[in-house]
Amino acid sequence: MRSRVGGAVKAARTPRNPLLTAYQTGTFAQFEAHAGNGVEALNLARRARRVLSDKRPAVADAWLLSVEALGHAAAGDRRSADRTLTASRTATEALAAGQEPPPWPWVFSFTPDKVAACRVTCGARLGLPEWVLDEDVEALTTGHAKQRALLVLDIAAGHLAGGRVEAAFAFASRALEVGLRYRSGRIVERARGVRRSLATSSPPKAVRDFDERLHGVYL
Repeated sequence: MRSRVGGAVKAARTPRNPLLTAYQTGTFAQFEAHAGNGVEALNLARRARRVLSDKRPAVADAWLLSVEALGHAAAGDRRSADRTLTASRTATEALAAGQEPPPWPWVFSFTPDKVAACRVTCGARLGLPEWVLDEDVEALTTGHAKQRALLVLDIAAGHLAGGRVEAAFAFASRALEVGLRYRSGRIVERARGVRRSLATSSPPKAVRDFDERLHGVYL
């Protein structure tokens, strides 16, 4: 996966399109953040900013702030993650007020709901259930099924950090079913990660059922 994303960044540099290069570099930064490589994610996000310099469109600024928040969360820096999430939300609200269509390659608008979803992911990474559970969960679980499943796993991690084991594995089981349906190794591995974060010698039924569903699955 890392080699494919890196290849996309190199290909984007070929036509010397700074918007495309910045977008691909920012996407690589997201990948590194989700992999837990906070320092590398932040370095890539800053590189994307340098590519655009002071000519970056508002949507790029709002999005890159959210990417930086993920990098800070991966590095365990709650204060910096909170600061950049707040800045991203402010920039996104200004975008919504302006009603300007995003420039290619930003095919879709970057909305406050996407910042809220990023906050959930950061909260799951930082072990902050209040960041996860303060958001409107139902409003966030929309969009593409696989992306939705990954966010549901972050919500599960938030419940688990708050000691709500039954709720956590109810969410995790929903996401796992999507992963199995689409044969998504990424979703299944993230589901395994949620399970590994719970250490108990006598798991409740919801966890035992989850273990049974996950046992022997290799994608």
